[in-house]
Amino acid sequence: MSRGRQLAIGAALAVTALLASRAATAAAEPLEDSACFSCHGDPAAGRFIHPEKFSASIHGHNHCTSCHADIAAVPHDVPVKPVNCSQCHQLEAEVYRQSDHGLAVHRGVQEAASCRDCHGNPHELVNVRDPASPVERANIPATCARCHSQTKEMAKFHLNQAAPIATYEESVHGLALKQGVPTAAVCTDCHGSHDLHKATNDASKLFWQQIPQTCGKCHENIKNTYARSVHGTAVGAGKREAPVCTDCHGEHTIAAVKQATSKVYPSHIPETCGQCHATERIVTKYQLPSHVVDTYMDSFHGLALQLGSLRAANCASCHGAHDILPSGDERSSVNPKNLAKTCGVCHPGVGGLVAKGQIHSGTQPGLEHRAVSVVRNIYFWLILLTIGGMFLHNLLDFARKCSRHYQMKKAAGGRLRMTLNERIQHGVLLAAFATLAYTGFALKFPQAWWATPFVGRIDWRSLGHRAAALIFVALALYHLWFMCATARGRKELKALWPRWRDAIDLLLMMGFYLGLRQDRPAVGRYSYVEKAEYWALVWGSIIMTLTGAFLTWQDWTLRVLPKWFFDVMTAIHYYEAILACLAIVIWHMYFVMFDPDEYPMKWTWVTGQSSEADQRHRKPDDEPPN
Repeated sequence: MSRGRQLAIGAALAVTALLASRAATAAAEPLEDSACFSCHGDPAAGRFIHPEKFSASIHGHNHCTSCHADIAAVPHDVPVKPVNCSQCHQLEAEVYRQSDHGLAVHRGVQEAASCRDCHGNPHELVNVRDPASPVERANIPATCARCHSQTKEMAKFHLNQAAPIATYEESVHGLALKQGVPTAAVCTDCHGSHDLHKATNDASKLFWQQIPQTCGKCHENIKNTYARSVHGTAVGAGKREAPVCTDCHGEHTIAAVKQATSKVYPSHIPETCGQCHATERIVTKYQLPSHVVDTYMDSFHGLALQLGSLRAANCASCHGAHDILPSGDERSSVNPKNLAKTCGVCHPGVGGLVAKGQIHSGTQPGLEHRAVSVVRNIYFWLILLTIGGMFLHNLLDFARKCSRHYQMKKAAGGRLRMTLNERIQHGVLLAAFATLAYTGFALKFPQAWWATPFVGRIDWRSLGHRAAALIFVALALYHLWFMCATARGRKELKALWPRWRDAIDLLLMMGFYLGLRQDRPAVGRYSYVEKAEYWALVWGSIIMTLTGAFLTWQDWTLRVLPKWFFDVMTAIHYYEAILACLAIVIWHMYFVMFDPDEYPMKWTWVTGQSSEADQRHRKPDDEPPN
């Protein structure tokens, strides 16, 4: 090859290299922002980016291509590639990716919070300390609320708090924030920001062992005091049952100590402490003193507290709050050496003898001083023998006088009002009704003293209730036959049938009771009082029989009918029983026992004869045939 040709090829290669170098240099130079704003700075264009707000933002010193590195020229491909914030914020991005929000975004959960959801528009993003920033302290609850106030949408994620924003806003922290307190705790103080995890994660700021440290960021002195307490040392040793801040104060619902809604308000402290100290599992596991809550509530202090006294000593008054120590510790406020000082806060001048005796002076056997037990036993037997003797004496007196009263009424005679058949029906009804009421309510109130005979003998209760129900139903069927198939019954039914005259009698009687009439109206064989009672009994018997049948054959009921129907039958059976019992006590027992005209008893149900009051206040009419 000639030298001239070599030189020509060399020159061509040099020119080519120069051009390639210039092209590479041009490609390395960033695209000017003015080129971007030639489109995006026009409100009429596609996506508008306010030039001035971008320049004032925390990203304003960067070129557009610093984030949109894939764009080398305009016009560019659409859509642009998503911006990866971790290009600059590597540390924060790595922490965020391991958080609950980051993991949810990775799984494709659309509702999960991304960088933009919290920090706002990246083209207008300002410093975190700028009042306009969505993540400035005062704005954080509102930023979190954009998602977490949507309770229906959040429900599908099964979060621990159903309405976290609403409860926070009413808490001591939320109210302080509303009042402009700059140090008021906001969401990120407790939950974290990029490192947010659920409370069951041991990396979470809300993991139970981390809670004292989390709360201690603001309440440092309390944290240090708590760490030395019996509760704090137990938490440090990994004992989950030991209470942390939220166990006593609550979580989103934390109220100021002086507010009546606070869990540590004086009247609520026994209940709060009782969450652990009245729990058999915890008391047994850690061998804590038993019955401390019960004995306190039975003591002078506890009784005064239950009556509403806020000055009465509560658990914290004696044991302390964050500084609770075992009674054997000489620093403890309830150590025998310190009791005089502790009690002296409320009882000035109290001496060291206060330690001689049980502080929780309740009524639990074995937990009180021997002298108190002796006195208690003496009075138990004294009361039993004295009052028992008085009761027996008066019972004999009452029985003797009732017997004499009965003989007098029987000797006085009177028109036949109830035949022997009717009196037997009444007696059976009385026994069946009383048994049904007793055995039925014993199931509903198994802790009541009168239900004691059935404790451990539940089959007795069930058998007694069903036997009484069978007798009740049999009596109802017999009574139906009696009232429809016998001459006496048909005439009684006719006399019991409601009439307009009964309404008139009711109005006249009310006028007499109110002093608007001088004379009491005379009624027929059955007044509106007895008719109302009889037909209420008929109606109630039908209701109780039908609902009782569905409850008795519950397997069939639950197989054929929906559960809510079974619950409806249960509710009707229960409330109809209450209605029936109250009607008997208030209506029937008054007119046959406590009515001054009949007291102590209307003997008709025993003798069958009309009482003197019946003969005075009723119109003369023909008695139904025997």
